[in-house]
Amino acid sequence: MAEIIIYPLLKYATISAALAAGLYAGFLGLLTTSSFQAHAVYLHKIQLTWFRDLNVPESFGFLRNQVTPFQIRSRDGGLLYAWHIVPTELYRRHESELLTETTGLVYDVSSRVAFKLLREDPEARLIIHMHGAAGTVGSGYRVPNYRALSAGQPEKIHVLTFDYRGFGYSRGEPSERGLIADAISVVDWAINTAGVSPSRILIFGQSIGTAVSLAVSEYYAQQSPPIIFAGTVLVAPFADVATLVATYSVGGTIPILSPLVSFPRLFVYLTSFIRDTWSSKERIARYIRSNEKNGQKYWLTLIHAEDDWDIPWQHTERLFWYAVNATSAQGISYDGLEQRKSDDKNDLGAAGSVMEWRTEHGVIREEILKTGLHDVIMGNPVVSLAVMRIFAAADPLWR
Repeated sequence: MAEIIIYPLLKYATISAALAAGLYAGFLGLLTTSSFQAHAVYLHKIQLTWFRDLNVPESFGFLRNQVTPFQIRSRDGGLLYAWHIVPTELYRRHESELLTETTGLVYDVSSRVAFKLLREDPEARLIIHMHGAAGTVGSGYRVPNYRALSAGQPEKIHVLTFDYRGFGYSRGEPSERGLIADAISVVDWAINTAGVSPSRILIFGQSIGTAVSLAVSEYYAQQSPPIIFAGTVLVAPFADVATLVATYSVGGTIPILSPLVSFPRLFVYLTSFIRDTWSSKERIARYIRSNEKNGQKYWLTLIHAEDDWDIPWQHTERLFWYAVNATSAQGISYDGLEQRKSDDKNDLGAAGSVMEWRTEHGVIREEILKTGLHDVIMGNPVVSLAVMRIFAAADPLWR
C-alpha cells in the first residue's frame, strides 16, 4: 500500500525536478546572448511608472514647476530625458516666478527660471544622480532620494537626474559603453551649459548607477588637466557583474548563477559570455591611483545596508579594500585592512559602522548600516549627511 502511494509522488517529484532543471538550463542559454543579457542586467523595459506621465512631475509629489523636464543630447546624437529639481527653500523664495511658467516638457531649458537660479548662483551646488536598473527617473524610492540629497541645504543643492538610453523616454538600447557616454554627456551639460564648476558638483549613484558613477569619475580624473568633483557617493555598489551574478538573487529569493558557484569550470565558462563587465573594482582603483598620483583632492563615500537582499553588502567591503589598496605603491592586504578595521572602525550599534581611510589627498569612507534594504536607504538621513559632509569638506566656508 505504501509503495502505491510513494511511487506516484516520486514520479511527479522527478518530473518536476527535471522540468525545473530544463527551464534553468534554457535560462542559462538565453543569458549567453547579448540581447537577453541587456534585459537581465538593465531591466530597462520594466518602467514601474506605467500610466503616469513623467512630463507631469507634480503627479510624483513635486510642487508646480519644482521639476523641469527637458532633454540633453548624448554625444552620439540621442536625446536623454532629464529632470532638474529645484531645492525646496529656493523654490519658496522664487515661487511666484516659477508658478507663472508653463508646465510640461521644456525645449529651451535655458529660458527657465530654475535654470537661471542654478547657473547664476556661484554658491549653488549640483548633484548629478545616476539611478539603478529598471524604472525611470520617477520610479520607486528615487523621488524620496532626491529630497534626501538636497535636505541638508534646501536653498542651494539642486539635483539633476536622467534616464539612460533605453530607459523611460530616452530612446536606444543600453550597454556599458552607451550608459557611460550618456553620463559623460550629462556631466558635460552641467559644466559647459549650466556653468557649474566641477568643484560644486557631486556625483551620486545607486546600484548599477554606482558603476556608471565610477566610470564617469575615473574618466574625468584622467583628463589633462584632471577634472575632479566635490565628491562621489555610492549606495549599494557591486564589485563587477561576474561577482554580482555569483551572489545576486531576484528579490532576494530567486538565484541567477549562484547555484553554479560550486562548479567553477562551468561558472567561469558561463561568465565568459558576459558582455558588459562593469568592473567597478578596477575602476575605483584606477580613480584613486590617478588622484593620488596627480595630487588631487578627492572624497569617496560607499554606503550599504546589511539587509540588502539584492546586492550583498560584502561588495562594498571588497570595493573599499580595492580603493584603499590603491592609495599607496606598497598597498595593503585584505586581511591587513580587516585588522585595521577591527582597531579603528567606529561601531555605531544599531546604526551600523563607519570606517574612514585618509591620505594626504583624499578620504575614502565606508558606511555599513544595519538596515535600509536596497532602495529604502536612499531616502534616509545617512544620504543627506554624506552629501553635506562632502560639500563642507570641498569648501569649509560654504554654508
